[in-house]
Amino acid sequence: MSGVSDQSGQDRDVSPRTDRPGRPPRGGDARRSGSLLSVHSLAGQVFLLQLAVVILLVAAALVTLVVQARRDVMADARHRTLTAAQTFANSPGIVAALDSAHPTTALQPHAEAVKKASGVDAVIVYGLNGITLAHSDPRQIGKRVIGPYAAAATGKPFTSTFKGSLGLSVISAVPVRGPDGSVIAIVSVPVTVETVQHRVDRQLPVILGGAAAALVVAAGGSGLVSRRLRRQTHGLGPTEMTRMYEHHDAVLHAVREGVLIVGGDSRLLLANDEARRLLDLPADAEGRRVSDLGLEEDLIGLLTSDRAATDEVCLAADRLLAVSKRLTAPHGPVSSVVTLRDTTELQALSGRAERARERLQSLYDAGLRIGTTLDVKRTAEELAEVAVTRFADIVTVDLLDPVLRGEESSGATAGITELRRTAVSGPGVDHPLHHVRDLIRFLPAHPVSTAMAEGRPVLIRDLSASPGWRAQQPARARRILDHGIHSLLVVPLRARGVVLGVVDFWRAKGSPPFEDEDVSFAEELAARAAVSIDNARRYTREHAMAVTLQHSLLPRALPELSVLDVAYRYLPAQAGVGGDWFDVIPLSGTRVALVVGDVVGHGLHAAATMGRLRTAVHNFASLDMPVEELLGRLDELVAQIDAEEVAAAEDGQAMISGATCQYAVYDPVTGRLAIATAGHPGPAVVRPDGTVEFPPLPVSPPLGLCAGLPVETAELTVPEGSRLVLYTDGLIEDRTRDLDAGLEALRDALTGPDRTPEATCATVVEAMLSDRPRDDVALLVARTHRLGPEEVAEWDVPRDPAAVGPVRAACSRRLTEWGLEEVAFTAELILSELITNAIRYAAEPVTVRLLRRVPKNDSAGGTLIIEVSDGSSTSPRLRRAKVTDEGGRGLFLVARFAERWGTRYTPTGKVIWAEQSLHHATASEAEDHGEILLGPWDDTAV
Repeated sequence: MSGVSDQSGQDRDVSPRTDRPGRPPRGGDARRSGSLLSVHSLAGQVFLLQLAVVILLVAAALVTLVVQARRDVMADARHRTLTAAQTFANSPGIVAALDSAHPTTALQPHAEAVKKASGVDAVIVYGLNGITLAHSDPRQIGKRVIGPYAAAATGKPFTSTFKGSLGLSVISAVPVRGPDGSVIAIVSVPVTVETVQHRVDRQLPVILGGAAAALVVAAGGSGLVSRRLRRQTHGLGPTEMTRMYEHHDAVLHAVREGVLIVGGDSRLLLANDEARRLLDLPADAEGRRVSDLGLEEDLIGLLTSDRAATDEVCLAADRLLAVSKRLTAPHGPVSSVVTLRDTTELQALSGRAERARERLQSLYDAGLRIGTTLDVKRTAEELAEVAVTRFADIVTVDLLDPVLRGEESSGATAGITELRRTAVSGPGVDHPLHHVRDLIRFLPAHPVSTAMAEGRPVLIRDLSASPGWRAQQPARARRILDHGIHSLLVVPLRARGVVLGVVDFWRAKGSPPFEDEDVSFAEELAARAAVSIDNARRYTREHAMAVTLQHSLLPRALPELSVLDVAYRYLPAQAGVGGDWFDVIPLSGTRVALVVGDVVGHGLHAAATMGRLRTAVHNFASLDMPVEELLGRLDELVAQIDAEEVAAAEDGQAMISGATCQYAVYDPVTGRLAIATAGHPGPAVVRPDGTVEFPPLPVSPPLGLCAGLPVETAELTVPEGSRLVLYTDGLIEDRTRDLDAGLEALRDALTGPDRTPEATCATVVEAMLSDRPRDDVALLVARTHRLGPEEVAEWDVPRDPAAVGPVRAACSRRLTEWGLEEVAFTAELILSELITNAIRYAAEPVTVRLLRRVPKNDSAGGTLIIEVSDGSSTSPRLRRAKVTDEGGRGLFLVARFAERWGTRYTPTGKVIWAEQSLHHATASEAEDHGEILLGPWDDTAV
């Protein structure tokens, strides 16, 4: 029982209580414990008994006090009268007063004084003749006194009790002796008992008050004792306490677990029968010190210590006891309760339970450690690492080759005899087992073949007694046995009803062979690992499909350019394929478009969306759109794709194709770079001196979010020999660094001496990226070149038909200077048609420009570009002229003689261009120009 004091100073019971059989509910306990007069509890009964005893004791005390008071009254009356009489009779001057002529006059005042002082009724003095000489009542003086005074007259004092008219009285008489010793007078002092009783009665309230106080104190003490008893008995009645004791005694002696109670002084207070049996205690053990009972030292130390214990194993004779100890403080007196259990018979069972616990822990750890990546080989390695030391000495994992490639394995495994060793784990590397990546062909009788064919574990307790295993490779089998490996457990790896491979558990010397109880654990471990391996296989397949799709959508080879040296890098993300892409697109007039884009997300959807956007950019670029218009069209396309996704989504979970893009067009004639950005990081420009700058560019919202708003553009002049670096955000952004830190790192990687684009890509990737980046990375580096004066010719043409001839002659001379006489006729024909159309239909200014583009590795080939620009925005259309039409055949001739032709718009008008290939421009291969010119008409029409 435990009690603590609350703020009122009263004890509160905080000991835990539980309902016991035969007791009323807790609510009844609360009501019953609130009243000390309840006769249902032992405390209430004790309280009532104590209260009755106290009342009887107080009543007896009061009766005793009353009787004693009466006795004391009579004794006090006798003592009072006798003392007063003796004091007066022996007082000085009494004899002289009696011998005087007037004795009454001398004695009366003294008699009155003694009466008042002693509290008696009267002081009487009379002679031997009985005549009263002094009296408290003057009327009695001179009268004869009648009474039994003979004894006093003889010289003997006396006291007697009599009942007179005034009630019960006490009188004492004392002789007065003369100088010679003779009696000369008698002093008599009477007093009524009532007079003395009045004085005693005045003390009675005090006596009664004391009795009442004693009653209250006794009742309070009884109440406190009963309250404490109620706490200790928890409100139980005698019957319940008797039953509880009987049950306690029965349980204590019948339970098959030893129970000891050891006091704070290390003495044994209680020991049940089982404890006596287990410890072989003597009959008089209780009350003796624990150290005197002949127990083992470790057990004595535990029993006498002040620490708790739970299932500590101690030796007692030939028994192993599991000892548990709990201290009773602060819930009881300073002692400890000890329980003893004989664990000798449970050792084997405990060992099996411990192994089961360890295996459950191993399975839990396996669930945490296996399948941390979506890589088939790594998952197999994790399986082998988990099982080593805890379950087996060496673990090997063999998988089918299709599983390693991410392909579906066939459900039929009866004919499978080849497996690829994928993982090996165990101490040392000098074991004679097959190594990783070895292709193993198993015989049909081999345990692995049996496990694969039947889809069940195969246990080989003793490898030396397994002919099927030894027949696989006898020489290797001997080396394995010589190495100490003696037991094998083969478990197939199955997932979704398909066998993926097997896991082999090996035990070497120092470890017991595998038993039947090991099979279930191995199966559970293999089942968990098989699910992870199958998930990794499926991911490998999907990843390979996505990578194949993405690579098919990305540029397979860059076009051959004379104005740009281009190199690129593309690194897929560790988590999967993304939507990053790049492109290099030749445009008219030797211009080149550089494109870098990024589709949000990963997987097949991002790769497919990337392919659609790249195709759209190619189509828009073929129309020679300005950079801002091309991104505007691309923004509309992304918005349309998102709208289609939302409309097609049945569960509302549409995959929005957020994307960014950067589109730049480089003109090698002017060195100008027109660039527009939609949510994409800007390019870096590495100047010929090795300095790096990130030119500030207007950035429009990502594609699909512009909502029809115009895209801003910028133009830069790039020196010849500069390197343009375009990239996606995966290059500069990472979890370990922010955007500014990434840009500074890129600046540091690009700064330095002049490098080729290929070397620049290698340097940037090495400095900026890890082996397995978290996001896709596209990097495009282009070194710029310009067309020199020897490759460009330009003339302004007045708006006069007569000016066609001089310009055509000047062009012919320039072609001769370039050594292109063989294409001069067709070039003059194309130029004449274009200039004539510009003068006739367009507006000023009209300009003619010839561009010669020569490949770096073929000086004899190349392209001749003819451009005629004007101030009109009207584009000509190619059509086939009718027989009766006078015009409409000029563009037909241009299209017939030119390899390509087209129109592009400028801020001030348009440019009509045509390209002639120089690869096959020889006189022997030239066509009959007359036939070409007259081809559209037949002889009849002519």
